[in-house]
Amino acid sequence: MMKSDDNASIDVESSAESKGKAPLIGNGKEKPNKLKKRMGVVDFVLRLAAIIAALAAAATMGTSDETATFFTQVFRIEASYDDVPTFTFFVIAMSIVAGYLVLSLMFSVITIIRPNFAIARILLFIFDIVVLALATASAAAAAAIVYLAHNGNRNTNWQAICQQFGHFCQKVSGAVVTSFVAVVLLMLLVLLSGFNFILKKK
Repeated sequence: MMKSDDNASIDVESSAESKGKAPLIGNGKEKPNKLKKRMGVVDFVLRLAAIIAALAAAATMGTSDETATFFTQVFRIEASYDDVPTFTFFVIAMSIVAGYLVLSLMFSVITIIRPNFAIARILLFIFDIVVLALATASAAAAAAIVYLAHNGNRNTNWQAICQQFGHFCQKVSGAVVTSFVAVVLLMLLVLLSGFNFILKKK
């Protein structure tokens, strides 16, 4: 009779120990998911900021226009973004970047709700890289033209125009600076996606 009581007590203790260890395993699995959700929220905020920067860059460049008068208003010369193909490409590229980021918000929300949904993360990672390349190319090309507008080039006899078109140069310069802000935010998004893949492997 004593042996049966001892066996019963051992079973109760072992079951109690197993119940006490079970929540620890569950908590270990929940920690990566919580981290992924937090990173998903950061991803969403970065995308909102990048949308604002890309739209601001496109709008600022697209509204850059100034008319200068010479020789007591006899001659009038207009400077506009569509006179320079590089600036036109800049407006189109930044508009595409902003449009993509708006569409990507839906996938970003999905990664918050379902942190382990790999397809959404892979799609975002691939298209983020493509859009980053487009934004970088347009920002760098526009920056080169803005530099020539401010300083000119003596070797090619290109004259600086910012003395005559100061307001125009201020707007296009501001658009280029804002576009590089969007580029930095896109770089952060790509790095965040890469870190998500590393976290998933672990």
